[in-house]
Amino acid sequence: MQMAASAKTPTQTAPSVGTLLGFDFGERRIGVAVGDTLVGIAHPLQTIDSESNDIRFAAIARLITEWKPAHLVVGLPTHLDGAEHELTHLARKFARRLEGRFNLPVSLVDERLSSVEASQNLKQAGVAGRKQKPMLDQVAAQLVLQHYLDRYATA
Repeated sequence: MQMAASAKTPTQTAPSVGTLLGFDFGERRIGVAVGDTLVGIAHPLQTIDSESNDIRFAAIARLITEWKPAHLVVGLPTHLDGAEHELTHLARKFARRLEGRFNLPVSLVDERLSSVEASQNLKQAGVAGRKQKPMLDQVAAQLVLQHYLDRYATA
């Protein structure tokens, strides 16, 4: 995974010190992970499963109230060659909405192959096939956030 430009600026910035929430954006499901710059470890948190923006942003608002993050990280999906596609544009829009609604800094992280890696990690943990579905997105969010923490929080 590579770092991508933040939601507003072309350069990536280090996170504010404290708790971070990471998101694996999808049109139906959004995986959420939590991490902390002090410890530098991300953990899967939950999967928001709804096509309704109102429901999705209400769930995110509850998580922000509970965890009080200093920074948000959104996975940016692209083709394997880095070319953007429709979901890339939707993820950027989601990141801009997060930043606007919650007045928190948002960074984008290239998430190529994060879902594949998440599936492999779950399989290694003994979770295979359909049993992966409820947790796959949040484990993908964990990988995105961990990559961000590895790059910036421990630098």
